Amino acid sequence: MNVKATKKKNQVVNIFEQQELLKKAEVIRENLTASTWRELETNGKFDKNAKLSFISDDMLILGCDVGSETHYVRAIDTRGRELSKSAFSFSNDSEGFESAKEWAVKIAAAHAKNQIVLGLEPTGHYWFCLATWMISNGISVVQVNPYAVKQTKEVEDNSQLKDDRKDPKLIANLVKDGNFGMPYLPEKLYGELRRLSMFRDQLNEDRIRSINRLHREMKIYFPEYKEALGKVEGAFSLELLKQAPFPEDMKALGEDGIRQIWHNAKLRGRGYGRAGEILQYAKTSVGIKDGAGAGKNAVKWFVEKIMELDAELAVIENEINQKCREIPHTGNILEISGIGKNTLSGILAEMGDISRFDDAKEIQKLSGLGLVACSSGKHKGETKISHRGRKKLRYWLFQAAKSAVAHAEEFKELHVYYTTRADNPLKKMQSLIVIACKLLRIIFTILKTGTVYDPKKMLMDIRRPEKQEAIAA
Repeated sequence: MNVKATKKKNQVVNIFEQQELLKKAEVIRENLTASTWRELETNGKFDKNAKLSFISDDMLILGCDVGSETHYVRAIDTRGRELSKSAFSFSNDSEGFESAKEWAVKIAAAHAKNQIVLGLEPTGHYWFCLATWMISNGISVVQVNPYAVKQTKEVEDNSQLKDDRKDPKLIANLVKDGNFGMPYLPEKLYGELRRLSMFRDQLNEDRIRSINRLHREMKIYFPEYKEALGKVEGAFSLELLKQAPFPEDMKALGEDGIRQIWHNAKLRGRGYGRAGEILQYAKTSVGIKDGAGAGKNAVKWFVEKIMELDAELAVIENEINQKCREIPHTGNILEISGIGKNTLSGILAEMGDISRFDDAKEIQKLSGLGLVACSSGKHKGETKISHRGRKKLRYWLFQAAKSAVAHAEEFKELHVYYTTRADNPLKKMQSLIVIACKLLRIIFTILKTGTVYDPKKMLMDIRRPEKQEAIAA
């Protein structure tokens, strides 16, 4: 057989191989099925063994390094062998997502893989659209801890190098070994609640920033403003500062003019009696006069900004509270003294759908309130909370604990017990963290079962002397 005939035969074979590969790719594309937290985490605990079982031999494992505009992905099998020649880059849009899927399907067809799983780092918000698109197109998505990627970067090639082309391989290997979790993006009611809660936090940050800038201006031109006005962000103070921010303006108005401003704003209360005291402080103020014109404009702008933000926050909080009422059994949680609507909405927004948790300890770990200790040999380290998790959830739980201790008699009693017990007394901060965890367990139980809060049952943790004597007898 001559060279030309051999070449022609090889071309025919290649054509048949490509056609066969296309047929396999089409079958894979039609049978792709994505697994989410609903299928894996709501039917019992999704532990390490379950994760390793999920990564089957017929699965193509993709590791993706997520970027703001461009993502990089590499493919391996369950033994860690790389099946892609190099990292594949694709853009953060539908065309890029489609090209990445086709690239993965062709590799799966060439290596007899039937399903595809994509592992990624939860980098900011850039992964939201990618994960949603992949799941809706039949590709399972899991996420790995960025800290784990950082810790394993030298295992790959004994190098400190960390870049967009190396990270996908590290991520894929972590997925292969079962070191991953299922991503959770709040849906429907919980998605609305999460977004509203985040928007409320942003508005609060803007409000605090404006108040701090207002304090700076007032400290320069009216140093006595705190004694004169009291709470500078109060309704009486804001209405006055909007029209007469500095001592000269207040002196020009007089007592009757100050009261008239409050009357026109339809304010009610005992604040009217402070008009004379405010005027007296204005007359003896030592604030500077130079640049007062620009400072006056700044104060007025900050005041208007604060008032606008207060109005927006009222609307947002009302909408959040309405969403919270749609979640079953939230009314039972509000029966706990000290747990208000805003605190509860913050906890629920950060926690998400309660059905994805099998135990309150999972939420405790998610919030960063899980206990960790460093012990080795004879050394026994101090036990602390991990601080790894959703810091906003940890914040709201701690605020709930402080409020409950301040307003609920049963939590006051529990706080006293923890801080004064003979065996292992806790510091006040430690006690508040323990109470935050206890509140979390109570909230979890109420949401799961719909039970009614019982203060007496909550206090059963306290070991009373008479009980101990009865047990000893």
